[in-house]
Amino acid sequence: MILSTFVDVVLVVSFSLLGVAVLVALVRMEKGPTMFDRVASLDVVTVTVLGGCALMTARTGRTDLVPVLAVLAVVGFVGSVALARFAAVEAPEEARILSKEEVARALAAQQALADADAPVHDPDAPSDDADAAGGGR
Repeated sequence: MILSTFVDVVLVVSFSLLGVAVLVALVRMEKGPTMFDRVASLDVVTVTVLGGCALMTARTGRTDLVPVLAVLAVVGFVGSVALARFAAVEAPEEARILSKEEVARALAAQQALADADAPVHDPDAPSDDADAAGGGR
């Protein structure tokens, strides 16, 4: 009877700590500031869900949850690798989510550059490079 009570206390403490870890990871996911912070917090959430399933498997003795653990681990790994690959392609200044003010400034800068002001490449026009290289006669 004492062993059962001890196991119950350990399980309650373990589930409580896993819950705190999920809450901290969700706060980190919300705050960011970079994509890598969000990916790391997603990994923490995945691992805590795995831990919760493992605790439930240990407590109930259900062996049918073991394949669920394996699938969750593989999905977490593949998701992390895919997100890391996606985030690695981004430029450093695009690796974070912009605030509303920054988005407004970026959109205003894009609109300020009109199509008429954009440089146009004319392949038939003589270039200064051709004259410098001796190609323009």
